[in-house]
This record gives sequence, C-alpha cells and structure tokens, in this order.
Amino acid sequence: MTLEADHIPAPRTPGRSTREIEKAVGVWTRSHMPGWLSEFVVFVLKLGWASLFGGLMLIGLVVTKIFWTEATPIPRYDAMLIYAVAVQALFLYFRLETWDEARVIVLFHLSGTVMEIFKVYVGSWSYPDPGVIRLYDVPLFTGFMYAAVGSFMARAIRLFDMRFEPYPPFWVTLLLATAIYVNFFSHHFLADIRIVLFAATFLVFGRTWVKFHIGDNDYWMPMVLAGGLISVLLWIAENIGTSTETWLYRGQNAFDMVSLAKMGSWYLLIYVSFATVTLVFRQALIPRRDARATRPPRARPKEALQPAAD
Repeated sequence: MTLEADHIPAPRTPGRSTREIEKAVGVWTRSHMPGWLSEFVVFVLKLGWASLFGGLMLIGLVVTKIFWTEATPIPRYDAMLIYAVAVQALFLYFRLETWDEARVIVLFHLSGTVMEIFKVYVGSWSYPDPGVIRLYDVPLFTGFMYAAVGSFMARAIRLFDMRFEPYPPFWVTLLLATAIYVNFFSHHFLADIRIVLFAATFLVFGRTWVKFHIGDNDYWMPMVLAGGLISVLLWIAENIGTSTETWLYRGQNAFDMVSLAKMGSWYLLIYVSFATVTLVFRQALIPRRDARATRPPRARPKEALQPAAD
C-alpha cells in the first residue's frame, strides 16, 4: 500500500498528494466508523507517515543487530550509513520529502554531529561496534538519527497544516534554543542550568498553541504539551537504540532502560529542534500581534484537544 496518489495532475507536490490521500482515507473511514474514530485513525496514519524516516532508521537498527556478525564484510555502522543515505535519496526521488525539508535535515546533521563528537569525547555515551566511516569515534550514520527528528517535525508541520500561535518573538526562540544547546556542552565544566531552561520554555512558549488540521476540523494543543509528548516518543525510540546496542550510555548495558531523566533532555532538545525547523518553515509561525483573530478560546484542560471554534 502506498500513501502517494497515483493520478494527480501536475505539478505534483508532497503536500497536494498527501491531501488527496487524506481525503480518500477520510471518505472511507467516515463511511465505516463513527466521526471521532475516523478522525483518530487519520491522525494516527498521518503521525506515522510523518515519522516514516525515523521509523525506517529504527527498523535498520533492529535488522542490523539481528543479522550482522563479525564475519559480515561491511561493518554494521557503515551499513547503517549506506542504508540511511539510500533512504534519504529515495525520499527525495519519490518526492516524499521537499527540498526545504532536506535543508532542515542538513542543519540537523551538522548540529547533531557536533554534539555527538563532544559527548562521545567526554564519555557520556559510546558506540561499541566496529566501523570504518567515523569522525572522532562517532559513526557518521548518527547524523541521520538527529535528522530523523527534523524530518518528523518538518513533515508533521506540512501534513497536519500546522500553525503556531501566538508565536513569541523569533529572536527570543533562537536565543532560548542556543542557550539550551550550549548548556548540553557547558554543564560538563560549569553549572548545569537546565532547571532555568525548563522554566524558560514555559515562560516563552506557555501561551503558544499548536493548531493542526484533521479531516474537516482544526484542533489545538498547548505547545509545551506537544513538546512533552514528543519527548516521551523519543525516549521510547532511544530505548530501542540502546537495546540493540547501537549506542550505550556510560555504565549501561543493553538490558538497562534509559534513565527517565533523559526524557527531560529530549524535552529541551525539542525546542532546539523546533528552532532549527523554523529557520526554514517560517510561514507556520503566527506572531502574537497577528494571532488575536485566530486565537483559541481559553480552554479547560479537557478541552485542549477539542476542535477549534469555527
């Protein structure tokens, strides 16, 4: 089964083909399911489609762990690099990803690889398997693991037609993202200010809502809640990575669960990731001065995921 439409008039773009598919899936689900259930099914399918790159990377980790041995001619990490490059090329060839999204992925490669080199150097985690294509003991496929996060965010913004409003001043979000990123390095030598940074995320983004589209309805979710939910998913994915012994934290073995504290680290990294994505996808941001007409009503917690008022 493919999620790309077969007969769409030119020009064919990922956004248009996805909308055609969503319409077809929506028609089918509404005719076979209650309204709330059909929209939930579409939501899950779009979420899975947005995370396709990351899902394929996790499948690669599991498959190479199962089938790779010391007798395999290509080291496991090098095979993962070849696999990741091939997946990325296929995404672009079949237009599953736009060139703007590819630009985001390059930014994630750069920032992620720099962090990997530093963290491996200071002993935060390590890559135990052999590999030829390394940079300062870091297998180069790891950049694609960070890129998978960027791919998910960029594709989700497009697939769900997301808008972020009221969005804080752009320079403030970049300053916060920079402070978070720098703290991941500096806390090895200076005071760890992540508690301050946690508070700053609520201060900066506490009023920001994520507006997303499913079927015929718009829904709203607080941005800090969205960041928390994504961090949980990334923590689960990281447990898959360590269980396959692709990387291991200091003192960890494959049967140990990743510390829950890492969920907090991922929560902070979400804001670095989002700032990186918005360097390319500025059109999804609605500044506070322009958001009054579309701002959601003051919702009680149970209303946070209800359709927005027409």
